[in-house]
Amino acid sequence: MYSDENYIKITKVKDNESIEIHQNYVRLRESTHNKLMAFNIKAPLFETAEIERFFDGFNSSEKLKVNIGGTGSFGVNFRGIIDGKEKNFSQNQDHIILLLEEYYCPTKEDLKNFKRVSKFMPRGYFN
Repeated sequence: MYSDENYIKITKVKDNESIEIHQNYVRLRESTHNKLMAFNIKAPLFETAEIERFFDGFNSSEKLKVNIGGTGSFGVNFRGIIDGKEKNFSQNQDHIILLLEEYYCPTKEDLKNFKRVSKFMPRGYFN
């Protein structure tokens, strides 16, 4: 098995299946206003193919746990994989971007300001 401190481990919540990606292949970018994380992965073709295979068939809100370098797991939602722009690699290299979104748990204040969008009226509402 690998040393946890050198790998990013991504685990499916529903069946506990996981994949490990060496940190040397990954650059992490995070957006603070929408909680999106972009994992820029530049790795050998066989590594990126395995990553794409792992995420094949995922829904855009699949629940995952991410552990970066053995620091502890945190929850995310899968948002997709896209091809990277950089294509000036040797034949054995590839660039993909894995998009993940941190779990969002609304605060009590957020729930107070929650706008109702449904037009549904409960039975007996008009009586």
